[in-house]
Amino acid sequence: MNNHISEIMIIYLLNEIGLDESSIELALKLSIRNNTPLPILLWSYGMLTIEELDKLYSFLFKKMQ
Repeated sequence: MNNHISEIMIIYLLNEIGLDESSIELALKLSIRNNTPLPILLWSYGMLTIEELDKLYSFLFKKMQ
């Protein structure tokens, strides 16, 4: 995932989902360490519901077109 999409995703997580910056920072570190996509890591740690994960992927898909 390129940096532009990553920035858009973080802004979406902050503004639309309402995650705290500290939660996103921790998830980013874990994502890099575990080589896991950020959305999947957020969902697997219970920071996103399955509905929020679906909305996030839908949003990202629209942005990538």
